[in-house]
Formats: sequence, structure tokens, C-alpha cells
Amino acid sequence: MGGPLIPGDGLARLLTGGDGATGNGGGQAVVVADVRWYLDGRSGQAAYQAGHVPGAVFVPVDGVLAGPAKAGSGGGPGRHPLPDPTVFAAAMAGLGIGDDTFVVAYDDAGGSVAARLWWMLRATGHRAAVLDGGIAAWPGELETGARPAAAEAVTFTARPWPRAQVVDAGGVATFGGVLLDARADERYRGEVEPIDPHAGHIPGALSAPWTEQLDPTTGRFLAPGALRARFASLGVQDGTEVVAYCGSGITACHALLALEVAGAGARARLYEGSWSDWCAQPSRPMATGASPGRR
Repeated sequence: MGGPLIPGDGLARLLTGGDGATGNGGGQAVVVADVRWYLDGRSGQAAYQAGHVPGAVFVPVDGVLAGPAKAGSGGGPGRHPLPDPTVFAAAMAGLGIGDDTFVVAYDDAGGSVAARLWWMLRATGHRAAVLDGGIAAWPGELETGARPAAAEAVTFTARPWPRAQVVDAGGVATFGGVLLDARADERYRGEVEPIDPHAGHIPGALSAPWTEQLDPTTGRFLAPGALRARFASLGVQDGTEVVAYCGSGITACHALLALEVAGAGARARLYEGSWSDWCAQPSRPMATGASPGRR
């Protein structure tokens, strides 16, 4: 395998002694991370305690995968800005995730949340994968209760978020490549906006809902060839510069994951603040209506 996705049976083999197909030989420590999170206010931690992959740790979005918004002291852009690297590093170490740990992240939402942890780890030079199909793909029994304590102290080195992989509003305003909006198409069109103060999309962006990267029957990622064809229809070829955004920078990481699964050869970056940052300034241009090429 060796790619950014791992199937349920592959994870089971990995946890019972290693699986050469994952490229995880040599006894490298493996940590499974439950990254369930819900926009509707449900508790991801409660879902974790009700049943999780045995030995998995729970990784919250708020406070670990996202820092305080700009209104707070030292905050960043949008609703879910990247956390301070030292805060992220301390949280990872506290969960038993070190510099040499291989992390497998999962959720119950098609990888749309787990991809955020995958991207953050990969962007800072750590090895990670996403469980394809989420918790439903796990072939064994689930474990209940609180997370286990880290077995021993580990070191997770804090590294700055690489500017080569992150872009801000100013960078988006002058961007000349392919800008992908990973939100639902109706939010892109501006017909609904359940969270942010303004509806619509960034002018020039193409609608690329993250759900269309999944097989609707299995809930797993489309095959690499199908993903390549999808991105090609959006103008993404080898060497294309891509910026992905969503509502607040969480599900946009699903597009970055899908691009890697596809082997599209694009140079892809995340718009950290995403639509929640862009539309926070009413003076910025905003568009509504259908995406070019979509029916």
C-alpha cells in the first residue's frame, strides 16, 4: 500500500505485528487517532467513549487541530485556524504521538475530519494515513470508555506550518491557479449558509464538494484513476497549482488528501481561514451561482 489511505483489514494487521504492505516495517510505533467531530454540536468524545478502535486515542478539533480565532489573543484567521505549533506538538506528545510515530486517523464522516490531522502531520514531516471508510471499516470489536494513558513519554518536535503549503487571504486574492471550494454545492452557489455571515464563494473558485471524492455506496475513496479524472475535469494536471478551501479549513484537507490519493501531481495548498475568513471582510468580492462546468 504505502499511500495515504489504509483499509480496515490493513490496519488490523498493522496493529497485530506490522504489515510490510504499509511501509511500516521495523517496529515503528503506531497510534490510531479517533478524530470524530460534529458541526451540529454532538460530542465527538462521547462518540469515542461509546465505541472506538481498540487502543485509539481521541483527538479533539477545538484546541488541538484548531487554535483560537482571530478575535482571541494570538488567534488566527477564520473559525478554525491552525494552532500554535508548540500547542499542537504538546498535544501530540501527550497522546503518545512522537516524531517517529505512524498515525492512522479515522472519523465517521468519510475522512472529512480525519484528513485535517493527516494533513497537519504530513505538513510537519510526520508519517500518517487515514482509515479508508472510517470507523465502519474496522473489522473487529470496538472498545469503550476513556482513552488509555500514553505508555511512555515521547518527543514531538514543534515545527512552523510550512508557508509552501498554507496560503492566506492575500495569497488567494492574487492566486492564478485552480481554486477549489470543497463545501456542498448549494453553499458554493450561495443558496444556503448555515454558519458564516455571508453566502457564496470566492470569485473564480470551482465547486468541488468533498463528498464527490467518495464512492456513494461504500463511503470509501474513489479509485485513484477516478479521482484523477475528476480533478482533470476541474483543470488539475501535473504541476497545476491548487488551493483548496471550505468553510473553515477542516474539510478542505479532504481535497488535499484526495489529490494525493489520485497521484494528480498538483502543487496543492490549504487556504487556512477558508470562507469564514474571506467573508469576514465585506469589502472582499463574493460571488454566487453555479460553478463553471457543473449542471
